[in-house]
Amino acid sequence: MSIGDNLQKYRNLKEFTLKELAEKSRIGVHALESYESNERVPELDTVLKISTVLDIPASELMESEDHKNIDDELHNLVQQVGVKRSKLLLRKALDFSEEDVLKAMNLLYELNEEKSKKEV
Repeated sequence: MSIGDNLQKYRNLKEFTLKELAEKSRIGVHALESYESNERVPELDTVLKISTVLDIPASELMESEDHKNIDDELHNLVQQVGVKRSKLLLRKALDFSEEDVLKAMNLLYELNEEKSKKEV
């Protein structure tokens, strides 16, 4: 299942309309529609907002049932990053909550955006 499929599933389980979830998570209805239809992928901070409103871990929204693709993706990422660096990142990730990891990832994303703007 994709993020959009998971989002729709958990929204329906909580019996929220798109409008209700949009208001509670302070996200536009059209944005939520585009996430659920898999037209767009939400940023990590948006996933965290939605998961908080739905009262589920953010990982539940991001999980895919296609474990083979996850394994392939992990393998490719480890190859790109390097085994040593991947192990270091994963060991450190154990020290933090999911929310802390998402906040750190969002901060890194913002830093990268600032860097890109300065280079232009």
